[in-house]
Parts: sequence; C-alpha cells; structure tokens
Amino acid sequence: MSTDNTPRSDKTEARRPRGLPDRGPADIMATEAMMATIREVYQRYGFDPVETPFLEYTDALGKFLPDQDRPNAGVFSLRDDDEQWMSLRYDLTAPLARYCAENWQSLPKPYRSYRAGWVFRNEKPGPGRFRQFMQFDADTVGAASVAADAEICMMAADTMEALGIPRGSYVIKVNNRKILDGVMEAIGLGGEENAARRLIVLRALDKADKFPLLEIAKLLQNGRLDESGDFTKGAELSNQQLNILERARRFFTRDWEKAFSIRIYKKYLSRILGVAEAPFAASDGLEELETIRKLVRAAGYGPDRIRIDPSVVRGLEYYTGPVFEAELLFEVKDEDGKPVRFGSVGGGGRYDGLVSRFLSEPVPATGFSIGVSRLLAALQALGKVSTRPLDGPVLVLAMDRDVTAMASYQQMVAALRAEGLRAEIYLGSAGMKAQMKYADRRASPIAIIQGSNEREKGTAQVKDLILGATLSATKDREEYLALQAKAQFEVPVSGLVQAIRDVLARQRG
Repeated sequence: MSTDNTPRSDKTEARRPRGLPDRGPADIMATEAMMATIREVYQRYGFDPVETPFLEYTDALGKFLPDQDRPNAGVFSLRDDDEQWMSLRYDLTAPLARYCAENWQSLPKPYRSYRAGWVFRNEKPGPGRFRQFMQFDADTVGAASVAADAEICMMAADTMEALGIPRGSYVIKVNNRKILDGVMEAIGLGGEENAARRLIVLRALDKADKFPLLEIAKLLQNGRLDESGDFTKGAELSNQQLNILERARRFFTRDWEKAFSIRIYKKYLSRILGVAEAPFAASDGLEELETIRKLVRAAGYGPDRIRIDPSVVRGLEYYTGPVFEAELLFEVKDEDGKPVRFGSVGGGGRYDGLVSRFLSEPVPATGFSIGVSRLLAALQALGKVSTRPLDGPVLVLAMDRDVTAMASYQQMVAALRAEGLRAEIYLGSAGMKAQMKYADRRASPIAIIQGSNEREKGTAQVKDLILGATLSATKDREEYLALQAKAQFEVPVSGLVQAIRDVLARQRG
C-alpha cells in the first residue's frame, strides 16, 4: 500500500521544451534593430526579400545533415493527412532551392534574394546549442561565375562594418570545398558510395577548433562516445588514411596570415598526399580562389577584411565550391573566465547541385547565412546594440471603474497615442498601491492620476516616476520641495499631451 500522502495537482506543469528559447522585449528589440541594418546592406547590393514556410515536404528538403543512419535524423517531421512526410526546415537554403525550382520560369536570372527566419534542428541541446534558432541569408541563384562568390564575401564584410564591428575585429575567410574533395579522393573516399563517410570527415574537420585532437581522431575512425553516453559514428578510416588526413589537417589549420599562393599551396598538397601533382579537383578549386582574391582586391577589400584561409571547412554536404566564414577576432571571457576568441558568426558557400535536384538543367548558386543570435551576442559584447528594454508606456491609473471614469481614461490614452506616445490604462482590478507596483514593473516613466475631483475640474495629476524615485535621497528641504513640485503636478486635460512631452524630454536629458 502506498504511503505517499503528497497532494497531487491536476494542473498541467508549465515547462519549456529543451533547446527552445523564450525571448523577452529587450532581446527582440535588439534583434530587430540589428536585422534592419543587415537588411539595408543586402538591399544595397540589389537583393530582394522572399519568404518560405516553416514546413517543407521532407523529400524536397533533402538529407544534408549528419547522422545519416537514422531516419529523419536532424529534423522534426510529421506525416500529413495525405500520408506525405513534412519536416520543419533545418536551414533557409534548402527551402530556397525548392522555391526557385518551383518558380524558375518566372524568376529573373540570376535570382538575388534574402530571407530571415527560424530554423529547427532535431539535435541534442546543450550550452549555446539550441533546437530553434534564427538565420538571415542572402543568395544568388543562377550565376556560375565565382564573381558571385566574391560579391557575397564583400557583402558579408560590409555587413560586419555596418553593424559597428571595426576593421581588424573581423575577417571573412574563404576556402574551396573542391580542395577538400581532392584530398578525399586521394585517400580513397571518392564516389557516391563514400558520401556518408566524406560528410563525417568534413564535420570532424569542422570541429577541429572545438574538440581536442584525440576526440577528432575518434570521429575519423571508430566513433566517439561523449560524456553523456551518446555515440557518434566514425568515418572508419584506416591508419594510413588517418595519417594522410592528419597531415592535411595540420596544413589546413595552420596560421594563414601570409599572402595566398597557388604554387605553394599545390606544392604542399602534393607533398602531403604523396603524389606528383595535386588532384585535379584541388587544382580547379585553387584557380577559383585565385580569381576571388583578384576580384575582392580590385574592389578595395584587403586581406585584413577578406582572405584565403584553408581552415574553412563548413559541415553541410551540399557545398560544391568556394566556402566562406565570417569570424570575429576579438576576445571574450568563457564560462571559466578565460579569454577566448569569439569565432564564427556566419558562413556559406556555393551549392551548385541543390536547385538542379528538381530541374533537368544545371542551376549554380551561392549564398551566405548569418547566425542571428550569435551575432547579436557579439554586438552586445562590443556594446554596439542596446540591451535596455523598450521604454515602458505612460500609465493611466484606474482610480474609478464606472463607465464615466473609464471613458475619461480612454480619451486621455487616445490623445497620447494619437501623438505617437506609448500609453495604456491599468485594466486590472487592484487598488492604487498595486497599480503603482505594476507601473514600476512595466518601467513606466509617468503615471497619470485622475480621481473624481480632478475629473470634475477637467484636470489630471502627472506623476514623474523617475524623478519621484530619487526624492528620498534629497536631504535639503527646499530642494526637496522644488523637486517634489516637479515630480507631481496638476494640469488641464487639454494640456496633458504637452505636459507628458515636457516630462519625457526632461527625463531623457
């Protein structure tokens, strides 16, 4: 017989799903301000907005995330009433590919668009790792020339500076997936049959700055068991393959502050791979990088802003050519208080095969994606965006609740709103003390008080809540009385709007 006498509640427990964040007013307002700046830069480059739905048919999204051995891995999926599977989008690029293919005949070509929105990953959440996050993308679809890639890099650099990130505190790093493909081919991982293993290798290399080398080696061979007991399948590389790839990794992750040189790059690759000449794919990738370098330099973007850097990998499978990453170079404190470089806030690359999955013609494409939350955190660390909540509304207290009184309060807030001022009536049932506490929690700068006496006279009391909060610190009696007269005074209702404007102007200095 149970001895548990704890009362049981029939109420549903309020609980937020793991990895799905709530957001408050300050975060939302700061995000909108940042995105307005990004949008202005994208539009200046001639990109137009487009929006796609959160849900797409699963087969249209494609399978370009890791964990290939699990059905619907990495995405949240449901079955529609017509038995077709749909999934929440995991990025904004795959839905754009579907949109372009479906509307290809009517779109201008090349098609330049930007879009912002929430994306979803069915992955294990952790510190700084969410299942829902926002991205802000810009893409050019239908341009095969690497001039389109160069332009994306220049736009990314301009975006960083428009947001107030000073030159020298960021860099747009550029590499080419074809070089990595050449290395994969040289170690026997070419062909469709090795696509899953190649993706595991790419994602392992992409984590080289986050995991110790021993953990990267586990991902490249038999797999990795993390601290929670979750197992990540490895690429099953042989020791010989691992040795070659490790030499390539050291080459890719070295300090590449020096000027880019195709000749030196080819020499190093040939030596690492033990071949007379660098693989064709790698050589082709190098030529594209040299073209990008010439284009961005001609436009006035030096290596302090855009530079060739072989450490850029990008973990998504659909990249086919140049890849880029926006990295912030300044330091912040980690959880242990140690200084660390802030790191990547965005990236992208060329994905020539994504749109042509739907069409019988090749459709080249390239694009860039900003991680909105991460970039916002960086701007907050630099002091470039305000974390202060939106100013609270002017609050009209409900001293009486009969129809005549409420009509008078409505007239006052309507007049304030008509002049562009935030205002609200207290619509709860509490008394004056609780209403003043509500005003404090709403960060209201001013309270308007009208009882029956004021209503008969056609006046209202204006209470400066910010000045009033400082009165207790004033010791001089004459000064106190002067400030008290400013902190609360009576005005005709006809002059209420101007009185509120005067108090707000005084508060703002």
